[in-house]
This record gives sequence, structure tokens and C-alpha cells, in this order.
Amino acid sequence: MSDATDAAKLIAYIARAIVTEPDEVEVEEADDGVVELETSEKDRGRVIGRHGRVAKAMRTVLAAAFGNEIGLEILD
Repeated sequence: MSDATDAAKLIAYIARAIVTEPDEVEVEEADDGVVELETSEKDRGRVIGRHGRVAKAMRTVLAAAFGNEIGLEILD
């Protein structure tokens, strides 16, 4: 497995744990080393957090696990 695949699984696990509709979580690997996260509209605030704290924490976990080669984008 590639790092992007492992990163996508990690982000999916984290996101499903904090949202109210875990079945609506979709995570895809982009070609440029970015993991794209999409949730239901009402859960988007949960994965972003106040002032982006949750999103920043997820990015920090990715950086700790995979270095700075994998990024995270939260889609609208």
C-alpha cells in the first residue's frame, strides 16, 4: 500500500469517529499527494472545528505519520 492509501484510511477513521453521520464520510486520494475529505453538510463544521482546530489536528497527525508529503483538503 502507498502512503496516500494509508493516510486516506487514517483520515477516514478519524472523521468517522467525530461526525454524526459516519456513512456520509468519503475520502479519496488525489494524484498530487493530497487526501480529500468530504462529509455531510451538517458535519462539515465538526471536521473543521472552531477556528480550524480539528482540521489542523488531523493535518498534524498526517505530518507525524507520513511527513509533510501528504496533505489534507476538506471539500465543500
